[in-house]
Amino acid sequence: MEEPLDLFVIGGGVNGVGIARDAAGRGLRVALCEKGDLGGGTSSASTKLIHGGLRYLERYEFQLVREALREREVLLRSAPHIVKPLRFVLPHHAGLRPAWMLRLGLFLYDRLGGRARGSALTASRAVDLRREAAGAPLQERYRKGFAYSDCRVDDARLVALNAVDAAERGAEICTRARFVEAAPAGGVWRIVTRDAAGAERLLRARILVNASGPWLARVRQAIRLPAADHESGATPRLVKGSHILVRRLFAGEHAYLFQQGDGRVVFAIPYQDRYTLIGTTEAPYEGSPDEVAISDEEKEYLCAAVNGYFQRAIGKDDIVGHYSGVRPLFGDEEREAAALSRDYALGLSIVRDAAGEAGDAAETDSVAEGATLLLSVYGGKITTYRKLAEAALAKLAPYLPACGPAWTAQATLPGGDMPGADFAGFCERMRRRYAWLPPPTLARLLDAYGTRVERILGAARAVSELGVDFGHGLHEAELRYLVEHEWAREVDDVLWRRAKLGLAFSAAETRRVREWLRAVDYGQA
Repeated sequence: MEEPLDLFVIGGGVNGVGIARDAAGRGLRVALCEKGDLGGGTSSASTKLIHGGLRYLERYEFQLVREALREREVLLRSAPHIVKPLRFVLPHHAGLRPAWMLRLGLFLYDRLGGRARGSALTASRAVDLRREAAGAPLQERYRKGFAYSDCRVDDARLVALNAVDAAERGAEICTRARFVEAAPAGGVWRIVTRDAAGAERLLRARILVNASGPWLARVRQAIRLPAADHESGATPRLVKGSHILVRRLFAGEHAYLFQQGDGRVVFAIPYQDRYTLIGTTEAPYEGSPDEVAISDEEKEYLCAAVNGYFQRAIGKDDIVGHYSGVRPLFGDEEREAAALSRDYALGLSIVRDAAGEAGDAAETDSVAEGATLLLSVYGGKITTYRKLAEAALAKLAPYLPACGPAWTAQATLPGGDMPGADFAGFCERMRRRYAWLPPPTLARLLDAYGTRVERILGAARAVSELGVDFGHGLHEAELRYLVEHEWAREVDDVLWRRAKLGLAFSAAETRRVREWLRAVDYGQA
């Protein structure tokens, strides 16, 4: 019988693929299953930011902010094509937090994480909104404010690139493969998955990792375990976050952070040149994560949030797109959704028999012969996914003799391997090499694929050599690459997650892409 896997990961969000990548890079045998597309849930429904979380300082979560700020620098180096500096403007609202408090918070924010030498992230400063260009779209009552630095990220591509790296290091990535059940038997897990055609597959693994996000409690129940983990004491709380997209509300490449009267904050961020991304909401959620959708109340809240700052007012009729996700946070039942920590918890349980009897795995020698281990991942934010994965492997390493050392802090993600992480210099070289390609198309490809753009464009010397033109700069060569290397199977995988062209495509254009994908022989892809 084939040797069992070291790790089987349930969930193809950023935490799941991050753990699979880290484990594969340590020489472990790893497989991951995802019931839909990679990053198809919470991980592609974020505010698209890599940030420390300025408002978490108010709740004294200094360790979380420090770790996130340090990860900001790591991700800037490892994936400069999809992680980029972004300057934020924070107008001072006289009726809310006092100016001294904002100044103190930004002082701490600048110093907690420590910026690397030569970092593109500049320090915070006070701004006169009556004189700065950033004040032009704001109402006249906002005369002063502050500017500070964080980063933006293409969240769905961050997930895909981690999965690509995991696969290239030996991990098996199975999308459209639903986790059915798992039971311990003879010291290993017997795991059943089911693919889109209904075919079931049996796998064996020494350790099971539940990184299913908002589906975490459902997976634990399938293993006949309670929703809460014994060791961490974490009880998952589902919180819905929604965002809206409107036509561009302001010029410039900066973003805004707007304080709200209820203590929350709302971001307004440039998105794909022509749009402004506004979010997020925070509300308890009790429905199925598969059916999450924005409500009219959330639309009204987000419109009102920016209408309190911009001169140009917007309403629900101005919304051209929206998305919602469910975040699996943790905390006591008394705390409001907005006050729940964005930190993560890792619960390690010993499961001793098929009935699901479980106990804590606090000590290595507490694992009896024949017992199996389950690691449950609670909470977390996209900024700290790599650190979460590293912590998960540190927790599992005592039970995995073949586990190698930590390695991801100095590694690049696929496409990020450019000298000195100099994305601007790399783009200039590519513009000379592919001068025949329309600049907007080339810019999008460079942002999405970095150095791997050459695997798509290759030795082509004309647009016609890229195959069928589906419109808006999407060609057959890119589609084929996504199918063969990034598990793209359905039209939303391409238009809304990998290539981010969904807002531009008409129904007829979308249908052409769908038909092309349906004609692909995935067995040969």
